[in-house]
Amino acid sequence: MRKIITIHSPAVLVPTANIDTDQIIPARFLKTTSREGFGKKLFYDWRYDADGRLIRDNVIDSQLSGPASGQGRSILVAGDNFGCGSSREHAAWAIADAGFMAVVSSSFADIFRNNALNNALLPVQVSSDYLASLMAAIAADPALVVSVDLLSQTIYADGAGEERFRINGYKKECLMKGYSDIDYLLAHKDRILEYEESHL
Repeated sequence: MRKIITIHSPAVLVPTANIDTDQIIPARFLKTTSREGFGKKLFYDWRYDADGRLIRDNVIDSQLSGPASGQGRSILVAGDNFGCGSSREHAAWAIADAGFMAVVSSSFADIFRNNALNNALLPVQVSSDYLASLMAAIAADPALVVSVDLLSQTIYADGAGEERFRINGYKKECLMKGYSDIDYLLAHKDRILEYEESHL
């Protein structure tokens, strides 16, 4: 898995609350178990019409082709209660496959949060006041760079200031080292074997 330590990037702003997993990746695209290619289907029904034509000036692509688009955008900033709805892991796959490394919101559905952490996608939960300030700052300057530092567990942007966020210590270590749960166990293989041999 990819490592996440610091992220400095303009953000894609989706100031909508209660974005559910069917909006993130519609159920009709869940016919494969491969994680590849889901990024193209991210927010599909917001981006394409019934005939599969790109909707002009849709909220996602207008930002990806707008100011600072050449820098890439690896932070998604969204409204409260992000990732609610069904428990599909594909939602985290789609966001990560589209190039995002972090999602910022004032709250996340628990299952989505866990799926994100297991797929090298950092859910950054901030206060409602900070989220409002961050959204206003991005709306005023779409090229604004947002900085996320996982080591210090802080997020910063001009116009919004800095705030700390919480994360499970184990998952923090896994993200910073690029470990899956299996990778973490294998990294401690020698200690596990030593313990097992001492208890024979």
